[in-house]
Amino acid sequence: MSQFQKNLALWLVISLLMIMLFNMMTQRETEQKQINYTEFLTALDSGQVTNITIQGTQINGVYEDGAKFQTNAPPDMELIPELKEKGIIIEAKPVDDQGFWFTLLVSWGPILLLIAVWIFFMRQMQSGGGKAMSFGKSKAKLLTDTQGQVTFKDVAGVDEAKQELEEVVEFLKDPKKFTKLGGKIPKGVLLVGSPGTGKTLLARSVAGEAGVPFFTISGSDFVEMFVGVGASRVRDLFLQGKKNAPCIIFIDEIDAVGRHRGAGLGGGHDEREQTLNQLLVEMDGFESNEGVILVAATNRPDVLDPALLRPGRFDRQVVVPRPDVKGRLKILQVHSRKVPMDESVDLEIVAKGTPGFSGADLANLINESALLAARANKTKVDKDDLDAAKDKVLMGAERRSMVITPEEKKVTAYHEAGHALIALLTPGSDPVHKVSIIPRGRAMGVTMYLPAEEKYNETAKGLEIRIRALLGGRVAEELTFESVTSGASNDLERVTAIARKMVCEWGMSEKIGPLTFGEKEGEVFLGKDMGHVKNYSEATALELDNEIRRIVNENYEITRKELKDNQQKLINLSEALLEKETLDSTEVLQIVFPEGAPAYLKPKAEEEPFKFDPEEAETAAPEEAAVAETAAETATDEDAEKPEA
Repeated sequence: MSQFQKNLALWLVISLLMIMLFNMMTQRETEQKQINYTEFLTALDSGQVTNITIQGTQINGVYEDGAKFQTNAPPDMELIPELKEKGIIIEAKPVDDQGFWFTLLVSWGPILLLIAVWIFFMRQMQSGGGKAMSFGKSKAKLLTDTQGQVTFKDVAGVDEAKQELEEVVEFLKDPKKFTKLGGKIPKGVLLVGSPGTGKTLLARSVAGEAGVPFFTISGSDFVEMFVGVGASRVRDLFLQGKKNAPCIIFIDEIDAVGRHRGAGLGGGHDEREQTLNQLLVEMDGFESNEGVILVAATNRPDVLDPALLRPGRFDRQVVVPRPDVKGRLKILQVHSRKVPMDESVDLEIVAKGTPGFSGADLANLINESALLAARANKTKVDKDDLDAAKDKVLMGAERRSMVITPEEKKVTAYHEAGHALIALLTPGSDPVHKVSIIPRGRAMGVTMYLPAEEKYNETAKGLEIRIRALLGGRVAEELTFESVTSGASNDLERVTAIARKMVCEWGMSEKIGPLTFGEKEGEVFLGKDMGHVKNYSEATALELDNEIRRIVNENYEITRKELKDNQQKLINLSEALLEKETLDSTEVLQIVFPEGAPAYLKPKAEEEPFKFDPEEAETAAPEEAAVAETAAETATDEDAEKPEA
């Protein structure tokens, strides 16, 4: 029941009570005087009665002064003639058998209504419909076989994390396999990963595979406004786990209750700290919780209390990373099972074109493509739907209704053409996937790049190439219109951030050397970075600023020279954008390089990964094996002779 319905019911009850009380008060004010039959006859003989109403044996009358009276008459055949003789107005009514019940309802109704209202609100105050004051009961939900239908077959792209959890499930199914070698069941498994990587999905798959009771609860369900409730719920949760052992308890977003203790502005929260202390005791205290495995998930492991992360509580910390190209392909295959795909769709190409996507992003991509196909009344999802969905997810929805002046549109075209042209003219830059001057999201235009391969580290040269590509839009505006606009503000922010990290964090400046400067920002609520402390002198700060400025200015001049030497290509690309508004990679290459793309822009042939074949190794010539062995020994000796760096 919603809060609005509760308030409405309360005011209706109050209104009914007020009406009943008003009626009772009015009835008491107009209450008739009860007299005996003799008094009635005396008043009748003296002419004081003006009219009467007869209802069975009950007589209601009115005196000359307007006062009312009531009496009960015995069977009297002479009464009616006497009333007629005296000219009294007579009114007769049938006998009302419901009068008794109405009187009973009026007298007892308000009391019964108050009791009903009290019972209603007492039931609402109880959590879960149990007995009153059941605040300390755990809110964990027990997933049954019909609810936990997700299995490991529905999880892809995180093979190592799945392998860790498969071992936990196998331990629950056959513990003797591990205990006979002295192994102990792990007490806790912490799933750590970025949002959308599939931590909750992994936990649900454990529920589907384990075949044991699976309790699930959120970290925020422990903490209430009453001190001690969270600790009581933790005790009740593990008590339920012991009764159903072996079982799995899953706590989602454990950082809501597991943050550092005694830190932050104004100290810690007593209720949260009590809950965390109770959780620490239950996981590894004097009493052992044999057969109860705690699985928790968080995307902020840096804020968790160190006592919670130690072995004995969370014996395993499983990292759930963003998937690589093979993982993305498997995830796309899982999410496209129930979506009819056209023959033109190649999920491998889609996987290569979505670097950095998480599992949730890929699921959203498939869903968006299905919605676009349904909007176009198609029976299957084709390649164009997936491309349009990818553009929507990466760049935002198109805003074609936005009114743009021709001058602004021209500036945007040259700006985006500058980005794309620098990326095409610079070897080692990320390939241009699409260029558009249609407003998307919060941007007036977009130049989208797609890395040719997965990158986990970046070189200093690669970062300078990225700086040039970002500066291309600003330089193109300056060369063409001899002025600049505010459209490059985001580009300049990113350029400055990259240059500052190159100098201050990554040691990529020859003048400054391999040093780091400045402390990384910490969370204030954890007691970190209460005040920013600069760990270098003012003279060093001046050198850092000069070096950052040098990196940006040198790359700015390189970009300016490159665009000035290829100004006609910039004009051609801009005019094509003004005409078509959106250009894909093939169209961009044809405009910039009509005679043919240079060698560094052509895709490299993929090398097959090396596979070890034991049969070939056995049949290898002994001379080759001897040569290989001698070479290995020589390399080892040379390495041993090298002095330490």
